[in-house]
Amino acid sequence: MRKAAAWLKQSLDCEFANEDLLQRALTHRSAAGENNERLEFLGDSILQVVVSEYLFHERPGASEGRLSRLRSSLVKDTTLAEIGEGIGIGEHLILGAGEKKSGGHRRASILADAVEAIFGAFYLDAGFQAARQLIFRAYGERMTNLPKSGELRDPKSRLQEYLQGRKIPLPDYNLDNVTGKAHRQTFAVSCTISDSDLKSTGKGMTRRDAEQEAAAAMLAMLEDENE
Repeated sequence: MRKAAAWLKQSLDCEFANEDLLQRALTHRSAAGENNERLEFLGDSILQVVVSEYLFHERPGASEGRLSRLRSSLVKDTTLAEIGEGIGIGEHLILGAGEKKSGGHRRASILADAVEAIFGAFYLDAGFQAARQLIFRAYGERMTNLPKSGELRDPKSRLQEYLQGRKIPLPDYNLDNVTGKAHRQTFAVSCTISDSDLKSTGKGMTRRDAEQEAAAAMLAMLEDENE
């Protein structure tokens, strides 16, 4: 754990008194021994509280619906995966042989879970305020540069509006695959448009999240085509 501890100190100015907690936070369920699933559960809860409190004070005039959309944009798996990739957490994950071979250290859902597990582990190690400060350091400008109202509409809605405005048929979403145990599944979805050769894919912890990711990818492809 010495290398991982040095990485965390350098990337997020975070030091664990109990490095066993750090090891567990970086251990995927595919590996032997204690894994990070319970810490991920705890970290998710702490993240929700920290982000909710911040938005409550930062946006005093915002409605409950807008606050919920803002929070969702910050705590969703894709944002957490971007944070994980940005700090290089994948290099320090402890994976089983199968996950190593299939590139699990780059998989968005695994990166997102590990980031939340780090939050949960550090809460147990150093307390709530320390975990709160860690979350703010991890998020950086994402906390201050909050999305605009238009960007808060979900990708499926934005894709539908884009297509309707151009009289293009609405997309079809197909469930391609479901992996993992019943309590922790990963859904793979594809998005296609009938009169186009374009096809996008998305993954998520729910089918809805996977569809949203696929829709975002399709929207990006359409916008690139028309630039």
